[in-house]
Amino acid sequence: MDRRIEVVRGDITSQKVDAIVNAANSSLLGGGGVDGAIHGAAGPELLEECRRLKGCPTGDAKITKGYRLAAKWVIHTVGPVWRGGSHNEDRLLASAYRSSLELARDSWIRSLAFPSISTGAYGYPLSEASRIAVNAVEEYLRKQDTSLREVVFVLFDTRSLEAYFAALSFVSA
Repeated sequence: MDRRIEVVRGDITSQKVDAIVNAANSSLLGGGGVDGAIHGAAGPELLEECRRLKGCPTGDAKITKGYRLAAKWVIHTVGPVWRGGSHNEDRLLASAYRSSLELARDSWIRSLAFPSISTGAYGYPLSEASRIAVNAVEEYLRKQDTSLREVVFVLFDTRSLEAYFAALSFVSA
């Protein structure tokens, strides 16, 4: 079956996909950036459901309803804070993507949108994070039996968009 990975510039909260991924903090109770935008767009019901989840460790993911979002589901994942690269950040970041993809598979999700995890306030270098993200998704789609048919990286700015296009072209080559 045909599976595809796309890179687009836009607002993840308005994506018409089955699920969007939230670059959450470990409390899952909202924050700034993508996390704050998703919580704001989804409405207060999302925060109530997240409270019941009791947080999420770095590299893992949990799923909730999408409430007022176009997407039916939100997969919350916690990426690592960049601490120079010698604290398993690469493994934890790849795990955040894989955990999200596994939840999508288990929930029979066909289309999924990711932001750039850990590259905002968590300080992960964009070029390295984009390579890890694209490689994790491509490898997962190649090796796993999944209902997932479309993965979209939704980036907010031109610099991020260019980094993900470069990472995708490297994997596709």
